[in-house]
Amino acid sequence: MIVINVDKAKGVAHKVRRAKRAEEFAPLDVKATIPSEATAAEEARAAIRAKYATVQDNIDAAADVATLKTIVEQLV
Repeated sequence: MIVINVDKAKGVAHKVRRAKRAEEFAPLDVKATIPSEATAAEEARAAIRAKYATVQDNIDAAADVATLKTIVEQLV
């Protein structure tokens, strides 16, 4: 029987979350340096931070691998 360590699975899920967050931040990092677009870029970045904060909380609260799988599938 295969036993999956949920804590390690959460670590993997967090790596996926961080990668997706960085992917969404990349175009905004450039826009944040342009004065005329900086405010809009920062607002978009704040929305991304809030989205991924919720995902982080969901990962931390997950009790089993099936829940983690669902969360990661929604990111990908």
